[in-house]
Amino acid sequence: MRNKKKLAVLIAGVAIIALASAAFAYWTQSGSGTGSATAGSTSTITVYQTSTITGLYPGATATALSGDFKNTNSGPVTISSITASVHAFSSQTDSLKPACTEADFTIGGTSGSNVVPVGDHVGTWSGLTVQLVAGIGNQDNCKGQTITIDYVAHA
Repeated sequence: MRNKKKLAVLIAGVAIIALASAAFAYWTQSGSGTGSATAGSTSTITVYQTSTITGLYPGATATALSGDFKNTNSGPVTISSITASVHAFSSQTDSLKPACTEADFTIGGTSGSNVVPVGDHVGTWSGLTVQLVAGIGNQDNCKGQTITIDYVAHA
């Protein structure tokens, strides 16, 4: 009888463990799905020249250009460099002498990279120069000439 009691207690214990395990049972399953994300885009950066250049003459030392930026994006934007060129023009106040053109001027130097913060007239750039080159002919038509310099910010 003693063995029957031990057996009954053992069976009861196994039953309790089985019921307890059943209460914590769960199923696993794998699955799949899709989602999406869209990258933003940026607005162009405006490059301003803040240096005032006057008194250029043929063969003079190149004069430093510098400036700042306008960034209307929602965060800072990195640019790798700024390039500049003299806007095409032709001026010939004295028809007996060669016209003054963009070819009489040169842009030199390199600007390097910049992180442009958000705002107007923010950040700074430098490293470019402008020069009135000494041509082989008469450059009198360049006297008093105002040139336009076009700037491009590169990604």
